[in-house]
Amino acid sequence: MSEGKKRKTAKAKIKPAVDLMMTLALLFLMGYQFWGEIAHEWAGTGMLVLFLAHHLLNIGWYRSLFRGKYTAIRVLISFLDLALLADMICLMASGILISGHVFAFLPITGGMGTARRMHMAACYWGFVLMALHLGFHWGMIVTRLKRISGIIKPSGVRSVILRITGILIAGYGLYVFVTRDLATYMFLRTQFVFLDYSESPISFYIDYLAMMGLFIWIVYYLSAILKRSGRNKSPRAKENHS
Repeated sequence: MSEGKKRKTAKAKIKPAVDLMMTLALLFLMGYQFWGEIAHEWAGTGMLVLFLAHHLLNIGWYRSLFRGKYTAIRVLISFLDLALLADMICLMASGILISGHVFAFLPITGGMGTARRMHMAACYWGFVLMALHLGFHWGMIVTRLKRISGIIKPSGVRSVILRITGILIAGYGLYVFVTRDLATYMFLRTQFVFLDYSESPISFYIDYLAMMGLFIWIVYYLSAILKRSGRNKSPRAKENHS
């Protein structure tokens, strides 16, 4: 195997591992009340390192931004990716500004109130945007899982069960999103986050996984519709052109 192919193979193995660790770190960070401030800051620092690694591994995305044709789905994906990039920069910067442990050595004074509000909004927007980002890549994730499990194409009954399960998860995720009032934090309608220290971590993470499932489900099926409509339009476009 050539050196170039070895690098590509290594990169293909590292990328999903980094993405998985970022997702797990995000879920850990959302449960601030269970792990405390010091663990939260160190996990946030790890997230920063993973974020930089993710962008270095996907540097080709930046090169391709101004190349090729922009279809409806590509516009949507690019907008989402840029929004997530901006959100993560705000999240990391505000996290460093309000740090009381990991980055306490930095000579930062003032602006703490603004940084805290920015951190709160960016945290919840980041959760939603990362789930939407996962949704656009869910087809690729499912394909990889099928290869690992050896199931290339689920049977009709199994396929129906999976779809019903997806709908149920999305429905519960919507219920949780409303009852946990995430929109209030995302749009800064309050300056404080309600943290239930008596809540079970298991129920908390089930709820957050369900919300993640909701946004993955929305984007996965939206992208499927956009791809299908793009394929249906292309033959007509050729006929009109000819």
